[in-house]
Amino acid sequence: MEIQLNNQPKKISPHSSVQQLLDEVVGEKQKGIAIAINNTVIPKSAWTQHLIQSNDNILIIKATQGG
Repeated sequence: MEIQLNNQPKKISPHSSVQQLLDEVVGEKQKGIAIAINNTVIPKSAWTQHLIQSNDNILIIKATQGG
């Protein structure tokens, strides 16, 4: 199925959870990340249960350090 990931089209497996997507896209360094699907923030506690739907617009935001 196809989704929009950070405003880019991406194909993923059907029935993928947010956590599965993050494992594929981000890898192990998942601290400081926020996820919004269709302009709704998904709490980290729901990442393993929340299933992604076809045509979802997903935004992955990474916190960065700066000064």
